Amino acid sequence: MNGTHETTRTRQRSQFAKRSLDVVLSLAALAVAALPLAAVAIWVRFDSPGPILFRQIRVGRGGRPFHIHKFRTMRVGADREGLLTVGGDSRITRSGRVLRKLKIDELPQLFDVLVGNMSLVGPRPNVSRETDLYTAEERKMLDVRPGITDMASIAFSDEEELLASMPNPHLAYDQFVRPWKSRLGLFYVSYGDLGLDLQLIVLTAFAVVSRRRARLALSRLLKKRGAPVDLVRVASRRDPLEASPPPGATRIVV
Repeated sequence: MNGTHETTRTRQRSQFAKRSLDVVLSLAALAVAALPLAAVAIWVRFDSPGPILFRQIRVGRGGRPFHIHKFRTMRVGADREGLLTVGGDSRITRSGRVLRKLKIDELPQLFDVLVGNMSLVGPRPNVSRETDLYTAEERKMLDVRPGITDMASIAFSDEEELLASMPNPHLAYDQFVRPWKSRLGLFYVSYGDLGLDLQLIVLTAFAVVSRRRARLALSRLLKKRGAPVDLVRVASRRDPLEASPPPGATRIVV
């Protein structure tokens, strides 16, 4: 019984520390980036008709829905034409191409972190039509707050270009991308801590400069933490991706 109480207290302290880090770093980032964010907002507003921010319902911790916020990078109503984006997508605006490449479009999610819907680091949140397809194993990713960035964001920072090279991007996502992104998310859920959070934040920023080096650094980080060999290899992206069943499933999606 004492062991159970100690485990609970340790978990609570860890959650409090993570939440404190989220709030402190988010406030600091918003304070530093206030003027650049205002400039981006003006650019988005005058680059194409529509609102500055894009709001969408995503599934958060415990399966609870929340509104995620991003700078709008696509023309209004583009999400009704499909959720998957690939390189060269004609729905993306001129400003949107720059913002997506530099990951600046994600910065309004700092406010989502402050209100407690998200964390700086955690599995990326999906829409319900995607989470409804999760296996029981994948649903474990909903045990933690979703994040602005995670291991998969670094390993698949070229996701749009990767899918654009596939004859069927939607099927390719389910066969080659989703299984590995989910496995990376589940590894984080099992082994994440503040030290890993800080490392992933740094690697996310570094990925803007060099995706290849950031992926190699992620691969070394996973290896050091005892991740499975195939997951370490996928994180480096040195070899072609292999089709795989989603975690908890036995068959590849067809």
